[in-house]
Amino acid sequence: MAEWVRLEVEGGVATIRLDRPKMNALDAQMQDEIAEAAAEAGDRADVRAVVVYGGERVFAAGADVKQMARWSYTDAVDRSKRLQECLNVLAELPKPTVAAINGYALGGGCELALACDIRIAAEDATLGQPEITLGIIPGAGGTQRLPRLIGPSRAKDLIFTGRFVSAEEALSIGLVDRVVPAADVYAAARSWAEKFVAGPAYALRAAKEAIDSGLGLDLSAGLELERVQFAALFATEDQAAGMTSFVEEGPGKARFSGR
Repeated sequence: MAEWVRLEVEGGVATIRLDRPKMNALDAQMQDEIAEAAAEAGDRADVRAVVVYGGERVFAAGADVKQMARWSYTDAVDRSKRLQECLNVLAELPKPTVAAINGYALGGGCELALACDIRIAAEDATLGQPEITLGIIPGAGGTQRLPRLIGPSRAKDLIFTGRFVSAEEALSIGLVDRVVPAADVYAAARSWAEKFVAGPAYALRAAKEAIDSGLGLDLSAGLELERVQFAALFATEDQAAGMTSFVEEGPGKARFSGR
């Protein structure tokens, strides 16, 4: 049974709840537990969207530096691979995901948020990739997901300097998607996730895969990926329901089964 990470499911929305006092430091155990929770959320038919939440005080303040400081080179080779694999489980989860960010999302915590589809942050949240101040670089996706999200020059500024950014600046550069009062962060994230509970699950899955996988392809290959995903959805019940409803009732009234 997980010690620091809980998977809570209610009304079709799963919450991956981080709860390792005081700052949700992402030690090896917690990384594994996040991966296990994400995998379970991906497998469960009663989960249609996922919120990643660290609580009212802090999202995740980064890796456990005390643990990392003892690593040898071979430790770093082995553990960095596992760290990336753990966050990849979340990033590749075939359902919409949202990070609900209170307090700090730094280093590995910021990379955890980057592995989600969107990010909703508190007005007083602080984000950043300060690994350079430890003599290292981000190792859980920061050098790859961050420039894809905000552009290479802005990503280089954050990673080269290791500086922290406020929620306001994070919103202005596209690092987060919405900023809300601290007390409203989880509710806002859950509200976004709830939009997909009654949605066409396989169409959402196809859209996410086409976007995420297409980013690594040239335009021609990306268009082919989109074409294949588009055509495949004509084998689903939701496609038939959606188009029949549009023809008979007009837009926005379809009732989807998720099949």
